[in-house]
Amino acid sequence: MGDYIVLAVSCILINNILLAQYLGNCPFLGTSKKMETAVGMSMAVVFVLVMAGVITWIVDTYVLAQFGLEYLRTISFILVIASLVQFVEMFLKKSIPALYAGLGIFLPLITTNCAVMGACLININEEYTFVQALVSSFSYAVGFGLALILFAGVRERIILARVPKPLQDTSIGLVTAGILSLTFFAFKGMV
Repeated sequence: MGDYIVLAVSCILINNILLAQYLGNCPFLGTSKKMETAVGMSMAVVFVLVMAGVITWIVDTYVLAQFGLEYLRTISFILVIASLVQFVEMFLKKSIPALYAGLGIFLPLITTNCAVMGACLININEEYTFVQALVSSFSYAVGFGLALILFAGVRERIILARVPKPLQDTSIGLVTAGILSLTFFAFKGMV
């Protein structure tokens, strides 16, 4: 049990998929202007990443590795992730149209979100067991959500601040993301 807690803390704080490994920056910058959209994107990524982590582990272990088809890993993982994103998109369009409209183009971009693909590949490359893959997928998604929500809170405050013209909008967002990333590097000494 202790190993799973260490793995979870490592994935959430120390090796945060967004701020330490720099994967998934497009939706990070695009959906962090409002807290509501950041929370919605976080929940969508949690669902997609957990399901993709589990399904890709099963596909890799029981299909690709068994038949020596590891070279099809990227294509099969993209198909799994794209199918899950389509499911989330249909669900949000029908159930929560305001969130669907707020996420806009960034919802289908989860398909090509390198954080989701990166976490799935990390699970395989680290040779995690099924439970370890489940814990790490969930933890990477929680870490992504934590970083996104923290960043959205900071960006909402920045809107009220007087920012020099050359640093407005994306520029100040990137500077702020860099500072937030530095704060997460403080966790490196934990493990």
